[in-house]
Amino acid sequence: MRIRSVTNLMVGAIALSYLIQLLVPSYESSLWISGAEFDQGQYWRLITVAFVHGGFFHLGFNLYALHVLVTPVELYFGASRYVIVLLISLIFGSLASALFNDPYTASVGASGMVFGLFGALALIGARVGIEWRGIIGIVLINIALGFVLGGIDWRAHVGGLIGGTLATLLLDRSKKRLSDI
Repeated sequence: MRIRSVTNLMVGAIALSYLIQLLVPSYESSLWISGAEFDQGQYWRLITVAFVHGGFFHLGFNLYALHVLVTPVELYFGASRYVIVLLISLIFGSLASALFNDPYTASVGASGMVFGLFGALALIGARVGIEWRGIIGIVLINIALGFVLGGIDWRAHVGGLIGGTLATLLLDRSKKRLSDI
């Protein structure tokens, strides 16, 4: 089977990692992010947090969002620039979680990365044939749920949204400059 996109690769890696999380009890705690681990210099957790999830529903939402909703971002930017948007979104989301949550509150999931990709899609949506207002509605509802339901790291969502939006602004500007040459 041939991997056709970075998105498919990410979905597969996260799903496999979740299976390992179910089989190996200590696996999750070795990858999550909290302010305490960040303060101890465990910076790799800014990335590895995307590979563990707080249950099947959490995993399902993130994988669905990665696979269906944000694939146009990859098609628009191409694989290498898309990976940059992914990583910046993930790192901003993880940093916001580690810096602004209680130091001993652990966070898991790819939601910060997903929200960064929502931000990217809101900016480029019109160019890829997607109604950007709908994306903003989804983002606002999900951020509000973090306040209403609890147990949802809205800080990671906002951080990822900011990171993905900034990365898209910079990469889109450089893409336009290159096409002018």
